[in-house]
Amino acid sequence: MTTTAAVDKTTGSPPKPPRAGLTTRARRSFNTYWYAWAMVLPVVLVLAVLVGYPLGRGVYLSFTNANEANLGRTIGDFTVPSTYKFVGLDNYWNILSGKEGSFYPRLTWTVLWTASCVFLHYTIGLGLAMLLNRRIKGRSLYRVLLILPWAVPAFVAAFAWKLMYNTQNGVLNGLLGKVGIGPVDWLGDPFIQKLSVIGVNTWLGVPFMMVAILGGLQSIPRELHEAAEMDGATPWQRFWNVTMPGLKPVSSTIILLGTIWTFNMFPVIYLVIGQAGGTDSEILVTYAYRLAFQGVRDYASSAAYGMVILSLLLVFSVFYRKMLNRQETVR
Repeated sequence: MTTTAAVDKTTGSPPKPPRAGLTTRARRSFNTYWYAWAMVLPVVLVLAVLVGYPLGRGVYLSFTNANEANLGRTIGDFTVPSTYKFVGLDNYWNILSGKEGSFYPRLTWTVLWTASCVFLHYTIGLGLAMLLNRRIKGRSLYRVLLILPWAVPAFVAAFAWKLMYNTQNGVLNGLLGKVGIGPVDWLGDPFIQKLSVIGVNTWLGVPFMMVAILGGLQSIPRELHEAAEMDGATPWQRFWNVTMPGLKPVSSTIILLGTIWTFNMFPVIYLVIGQAGGTDSEILVTYAYRLAFQGVRDYASSAAYGMVILSLLLVFSVFYRKMLNRQETVR
């Protein structure tokens, strides 16, 4: 006795078994990986509370005209209802059209601030990493000392540098006075205060770049340098054709991270400068903070600024990764 398998009349082949539904696949996945789901669940809940809800709330407020006057609050036994309303894209239009008047000047300074700091972070970190990658006496001690700024909390470093920048009693002006140079108004002059905060952020950011690049240098096979040297390559040629290509995976990641961190480096700008120089040296994130928590609190505009900052960083990240992928494809 023979059994004949069912055949699909349209294709002439055995019919495919029906695909499992979404609920069925989810149930199978949970039954198979329930332990992994149990481990991930606390992290998901924490992220939902600490990141998801504030982000969603910010997106909602950015489409309203919420401010200190029309936001609901409780005063003793009395409850004041919220009276703010939905205004659509008005807040974004006010920002991007220039009508608000603060976005583009602060965006220009924020981009200059970020580019300057990341450039100094990377170049100084690369130089120190190459120095520490050599066999020199006391190398371990130098590594510990150079990593210390990274271990210091940003707000502690900001206050320490603010004391050193003090016009009357600061260490820097004291040193300048010993060589016959008059005191410098580090945090009063708009241009000098920008250089001052770049110096502070460079001091804070170099150790991270140095450690990451040092790890990348140690992963480059020594045989490549030896082969290049035997072929007659100069030290500069070995650096440019062996070291830099070998550091590309590390460099692309740390430059992206450094850009995101520096673009939103709130503590250095806010704590070092504060209100000493007005608003000329504010970056976008500190201006968004001032809108929400100082003066007449404009929560809607602050939330819109936050969404614009997030969008700018997302666009930069996508463009940056595509540019790197395109370069890899060309090679």
